[in-house]
Amino acid sequence: MKNYVLLGAMLALVACGQSSGDKAASAGAAASDIKMIDLVTTQDGSPLKIDAALFDTPAAKEFITTGKNPYIGNEEAIKGGKKVFNLYSCVACHGGHAEGAVAPGLIGPSFKYAKNATNKGMFETIWHGTNGGMGAKGLGLMQPDTPTEGLRPDDVLKVQAFIRSNSTITGNE
Repeated sequence: MKNYVLLGAMLALVACGQSSGDKAASAGAAASDIKMIDLVTTQDGSPLKIDAALFDTPAAKEFITTGKNPYIGNEEAIKGGKKVFNLYSCVACHGGHAEGAVAPGLIGPSFKYAKNATNKGMFETIWHGTNGGMGAKGLGLMQPDTPTEGLRPDDVLKVQAFIRSNSTITGNE
């Protein structure tokens, strides 16, 4: 009788392990099955490859499939974006409201990089940097020797929400 109980317990454990493994495999497959928009660098227009797993929030998932930023107009996201904008010293070059200082304004209507009128374009610029002196801010690019440094896609979208809150351009047009 003890053997049957032990055998049953072992089978249950094996089944649980397979179930959670299957779920993890399904989650990994689901992330790679996302139809992502094509991103390109601001420097030369070459493909910008970002691991789909980094788009791990509902807003980031919506953005990477549509190019639209769902945080635009969201007061909570705007506050978070302003905090990151200040923390990463964007304010030092772009001004307190992204109106421009020693670096170009980010609120439009004219942009140094015309693509920044769209949230897709501004995301690409923030993530990978420019030829004009702004370094990449994306995770793993900001400091290549420290791959955990830099902004996650969700952070970039919140920064955009802050920038767009100072403008009449939403970037989702």
